[in-house]
Amino acid sequence: MPGKPLPLGFVFRSRAKDEKSQAADKAPVNFSKQPRDPQAPKGRPTPKRSEAQSQRRSVANTSMTRKEAAKRQREERRSALERQRQALASGDERYLPARDKGPVRRFARDFVDSRFNIAEFFLPMAVVILVLSMVRVAALQNIALLLWLVVIVLIVLDSFVTGFRLKKQLNERFAGENKRGAVAYALMRSLQMRRLRLPKPQVKRGERP
Repeated sequence: MPGKPLPLGFVFRSRAKDEKSQAADKAPVNFSKQPRDPQAPKGRPTPKRSEAQSQRRSVANTSMTRKEAAKRQREERRSALERQRQALASGDERYLPARDKGPVRRFARDFVDSRFNIAEFFLPMAVVILVLSMVRVAALQNIALLLWLVVIVLIVLDSFVTGFRLKKQLNERFAGENKRGAVAYALMRSLQMRRLRLPKPQVKRGERP
């Protein structure tokens, strides 16, 4: 028995449902149940547990390497200071501080160390003058003041002569080289007592540098 003709809208809806069901059957099904890490960047797969552990180990190894590098730097700095201290005592040119390196500075040291300098006796003479000035005797206090003036004048004259001679020697021996600050360096050394000078004197008194 022939049925009633189906409505046109019903036919189109049926075809659309059939096409959607076929497309759903062809679509690939993702069976992965691994949850996405909330800290993982979007559009990238979540790292596995083994990969995350290896990353943490690499970070730990990096931090240990930095600690070892810092420790090595401290040891090298300590070793450099020890070498510098020994060089100041022995005069080894390789490990001296920058202000003491070079043939110009070495000659300036030897020039000062090879002669008597009034300035190197300034400290003991200052102690004597101070003791005399503290005595409540007018005559001794006048003597102390006079000695103080004499010492100052002698130190100035001796420093002037030393600087003039040293500058002349430097110009003759080291023509064309940088001699800046060498005279002041030598005069500051002359103010120190011979046994307290660093680097240690390498020439005897009266010996030509």
